[in-house]
Amino acid sequence: MDAKDDTAAAPTARFAFGPTRMRWTTPIAFAVVAAALLGAIFLIFETVEAERREREQVFRTNEILVQLRNVSRSALNAETGQRGYLITLDRRYLQPYFLGREQYRPAMNKLRELVGDTPTGRQEELLDEMENLGDAKFAEIEQSIGLIERGDRIGAQRLVLTDEGQEAMERLRLAVRELETIERDVLLGASREAARAEGRVLPLLAGLLALVLVALWLGLRLSVRAARAEAEAAQAVVVAEARDRADLLARELNHRVKNLFAVILAIVRMTGKDVPEAKPVVEKIAERIHALLTAHEVTQGTLDKPVASLKALLETTVRPYLTADRTAEFEGPPVELSAKQVTPLGLVLHELTTNAVKYGCWKQGGVLRVGWSDDGNDIELTWREECKGDGAEPTRQGFGSLLMTGAAKQLRGSIDRQFSADGVVVTIRFPNS
Repeated sequence: MDAKDDTAAAPTARFAFGPTRMRWTTPIAFAVVAAALLGAIFLIFETVEAERREREQVFRTNEILVQLRNVSRSALNAETGQRGYLITLDRRYLQPYFLGREQYRPAMNKLRELVGDTPTGRQEELLDEMENLGDAKFAEIEQSIGLIERGDRIGAQRLVLTDEGQEAMERLRLAVRELETIERDVLLGASREAARAEGRVLPLLAGLLALVLVALWLGLRLSVRAARAEAEAAQAVVVAEARDRADLLARELNHRVKNLFAVILAIVRMTGKDVPEAKPVVEKIAERIHALLTAHEVTQGTLDKPVASLKALLETTVRPYLTADRTAEFEGPPVELSAKQVTPLGLVLHELTTNAVKYGCWKQGGVLRVGWSDDGNDIELTWREECKGDGAEPTRQGFGSLLMTGAAKQLRGSIDRQFSADGVVVTIRFPNS
C-alpha cells in the first residue's frame, strides 16, 4: 500500500506544480502581447501624426508662399500701372494699379490668418513691416496719380523720383523673402520630424516583432504546459482508478484467502470433534493455521494492531512453520519499524521463510539464524540458513526473486544472496527511517 501511495503521489505533485507556473506564465504572456499591441498602436499613431503634421505644414507653407507672392505682385502691379500712366497719361495703364490695390488687402488678411494666432516674434514683425510698407507704397502711388489727374505732372514725377517708393518696394521684397525663408525652415523642420518618425519605424517594428515572437513562444510554452498538465491529470486519474481497482482486487483476494483459512480451520475442528483423543492434535493444527493466517495478514498489512518491532515481525512471520525439527534463532537490538517498512519487509521475510521450508535449511534439517544491527543510519539484517548445499546459485529468477527485488526498492535498500556449501546467507540493508 505504501508503494501504491508513492506511485500515485508523484504525478499528483507534478500536476500541482504545473498550474502554479501556468498561473505566472499566463499574465506574463498576456502582458507581452498587450505591450506589443500598445507598441504597435503607439508606432502607428506617431507615424501617422507626424505625416499628418507634415502634410498640414506643406499645405500651410504653400498657401503662405502664394499669399506672399500675391502681396509682392500686387505692389509690383500697382507700381507698373503708376509708371505707365505717368509716361502716357493714358488711364488704361492704371488697370494693373487697380488690380494690385484689390489684391493687396485680401492677400495681407489671408497671410495673417495662415500665420495663425500665435506667430513667432519675427513673423509678427515682418507682417507688420510688410503691411506698413505696402500701405506706404499704395499711398505714394495714389498721391502721384492724384497729382497727374490735377495736371501737376511735374509734381508727380518729382514724387516718383524721390526714391521713397523704390526703397519701400525693396524693403517689402526683403521682408517677403525673409518670411518665405522662415516658412521654408518650418516646413523643413516638419519634414525632418516626419523623417525621424519614419526612421523609428524599423527599430520599433523590430522590437515589436521580438515581442510578438516572445509572446508566441510563451503562448506555445503555455499550451504545451497546459497539454502536459491535462495529460498528467488524466494519467493521475487513470493511475488512481487502477490503484482503486488493484486495492479492490487485493481486498477481495485477501478476503477469500481469509475465508479459505477459516474453512480449513473449521474442517479441522469438525473432523476432530468426534474424536476426543485427537483434540490436542487438532488444537495444535488449529493454532498453526491461525498463526499462518496471522503471517499472511502481516504480508498484506491488514493486522488490527500493526507490527512495529523487527523481532515481532520476524516471530510473527516464522512462527507458523516452527516445529521440533524446524528451529530459528533471533539476535539483535530493539529496532522499531515505520509503518511503510512493515509490509515490504514482511513480504521479503515471508518469501525467505517459504523458501526455507521448500528448499532450504528446514527441508534438510538445518537451523535458521537471523541477526540484525542498527548503526544509526542503516539497518542490516542477516538471514543465515545453515545446512548442506551445493553452493550453486539458481539460474532462473522466479516470481519470489522479483518480489524481493521490488520490496527492496520500496525499502530504499538492497538484498544480497550468497550460496555456499554451508547454506545460504541473505543480507538485507535499508535505512532505519
